[in-house]
Amino acid sequence: MSQGNGKSLRVGVVRNEDGSLALTSPGVGVWRLGPSVGRALLSGGGSASADEASCGVLSVLGVDYRLLLPPGVAGRVVSRLAAEEREPNVDYGARLLELAPLGGAEAAAAASGQSASAATGLVFRAPMSGRFYLRPAPDKPAFAEVGATLTRGQTVCLLEVMKTFNRLALSGEDLPERVRVLAVVPADGEDINRGDVLLRLEPG
Repeated sequence: MSQGNGKSLRVGVVRNEDGSLALTSPGVGVWRLGPSVGRALLSGGGSASADEASCGVLSVLGVDYRLLLPPGVAGRVVSRLAAEEREPNVDYGARLLELAPLGGAEAAAAASGQSASAATGLVFRAPMSGRFYLRPAPDKPAFAEVGATLTRGQTVCLLEVMKTFNRLALSGEDLPERVRVLAVVPADGEDINRGDVLLRLEPG
């Protein structure tokens, strides 16, 4: 098992005959907080892409390692190991996720959003771990959408922690009074870690 910077590990990558990718476990442990089906994963240099590159957490003998994509890998999650289990036990080399290639327009849009956010350096991060919800109810409008303008103190999402729903308000000393949403990073209903980027922003 090769460890990356800090407590992180790179997943293995297997290319299937149809061009899709399988991401494999770099060790034996409990896999949790993996990305949901439908989420786009992107790799690249620097912290600007760290959250898009996250493949969950592997707990090995009580130590948590964040699983990251190797450089140059991208795709959309089409299936995941043991989808009915929230925290499955995995062996070395187990196929955690299957990725389909991103379309040309989709890949370009994702790269553009990353570049703009990296230039401004504005992000809104999760203050705690939990399950991310973009809407107060399935039939209600989203709190935040790409292109929307938000003001400090405005609710941007719900975070479910221990069956309690917490409203997260836009805050942060480095954020201006008004911002525009460049990207919503997690999928609706996805489990996230404390410190994960939820929104990528630019001055509004």
